[in-house]
Amino acid sequence: MKVKLTLLLMLFAAVISIGCEKRGEQKEDRNEEGQIETYETSEGGEKADDFKLISTDGKELKLSDFKGKIVLLDFWATWCGPCRRGIPDLVDLQKKYKEDLVVIGISLDRETKTDVIPFIKEFKINYSVVYGDAAVVKAYGNIQSIPTSFVIDREGKIVDQHVGLMPKSVYENEIKKLL
Repeated sequence: MKVKLTLLLMLFAAVISIGCEKRGEQKEDRNEEGQIETYETSEGGEKADDFKLISTDGKELKLSDFKGKIVLLDFWATWCGPCRRGIPDLVDLQKKYKEDLVVIGISLDRETKTDVIPFIKEFKINYSVVYGDAAVVKAYGNIQSIPTSFVIDREGKIVDQHVGLMPKSVYENEIKKLL
């Protein structure tokens, strides 16, 4: 009986460890001030789900419109402190890699939806912002916290997913690998 219990516990531990590996990996990087930041990342490889969402200027935007470009999807909201801190980095990345990169902000604002356009102006956002819906949240793994971002390669495959505020260098290194 003890052998069976031991084997069962070992199997259970193995299953848990495999699940943890798939969930994400803790990494560290130095920010611009030289401080070490810890963040979670996980590799993708699967095809990014296409979506059709309405942008803040009232136009329809589809992910498939950007095939052949590197895409950085950023799920965020105006009331989210870490999201607000990360926006200037996304603005800089869009400016620096404008020929190869498309940043798309997916706003998850509900009650604060009217704050999105003034926020875009205040933060001088230079990339497309669309209003997210339940379907896109579900398609991208039932987004549980924001910011959550996805780096998508030129073929439309997710190459990385990040949960939480990421150092700009993380995105920049991924973009450079895909150029």
